[in-house]
Amino acid sequence: MKYFALIGAAGYIAPRHMKAIKETGNHLAVAYDINDSVGIIDSISPDSEFFTEFECFQEHAWQRRRDPYTALDYVAVCSPNHLHHAHIAAGLRLGCDVICEKPLVPTPALLDELERVEQETGKRVYNILQLRHHPSILELRERVAAEARHDKHDVELTYITSRGKWYLASWKGDPRRSLGVATNIGVHFFDMLHFVFGDLERNVLHYSGEQKAAGYLEYEKARVRWFLSIDGDDLPSSVQGRQATYRSILCEGREIEFSGGFTDLHTVSYREILAGRGYGIAQARHCIETVDAIRNATPERPATGEAHPCLNRFAL
Repeated sequence: MKYFALIGAAGYIAPRHMKAIKETGNHLAVAYDINDSVGIIDSISPDSEFFTEFECFQEHAWQRRRDPYTALDYVAVCSPNHLHHAHIAAGLRLGCDVICEKPLVPTPALLDELERVEQETGKRVYNILQLRHHPSILELRERVAAEARHDKHDVELTYITSRGKWYLASWKGDPRRSLGVATNIGVHFFDMLHFVFGDLERNVLHYSGEQKAAGYLEYEKARVRWFLSIDGDDLPSSVQGRQATYRSILCEGREIEFSGGFTDLHTVSYREILAGRGYGIAQARHCIETVDAIRNATPERPATGEAHPCLNRFAL
């Protein structure tokens, strides 16, 4: 059994990490968050230590390290995006391997820095890239790899997840902390596209706003029109009033169904990490480079055939 610490225990994604820790037969020994709304811990590991001050959390971890029977093995990081680098580095320096939510860090330069800390500590960083474990995505990857074709696949990616006014008032609505819509909700999908269709060859931004973003990506084996939104008004009329989230990947006009099981892949990711098959900095680099380029791009008018259909709903 491994001992885990969790940084960012009050966040939206933290319960999936708690569940994964428990379902892999391990123990959540200590948790930290500046917010004390963490009652869910009672259903996972009621005897876990909990801190609202990072210095106290860190001191507790150091004390545990003195005894090999209580020392922490892993630190899971679910804090706001802009804090990932500092919390990952702190976990490594506590002598732990680190499992971090997406995006691993904001920039490729910070990936380089984490690689140096890995070398200094002898510990590893793992990124949750759960779509790489989704059966439908794995099936698509195998099909694309097996095809002998000289042209590229035409792909349309749409992800709309309705968020209320609270979202923009929280850290997720602050691009200095969340890094913006394309990074915060798009990084999983950009990683998946690279995983399936190969290296990125072209990256064009068409629109970037507070609630939505759109653009065009060209990979070795695909041309991708993408649209991401947290605005419920962008939901297709067929689902409005019935569901708050819409995910769609069309490949050559064929829908790739991947909504089912989307929330259950953290445990799979944890099992792979614990078995020594986790995704580290090298695997995360491509999607971090992609979102970093998008954040720093100037929107361009789409070329013929490169605009996502949702762009027609508002002025470019």
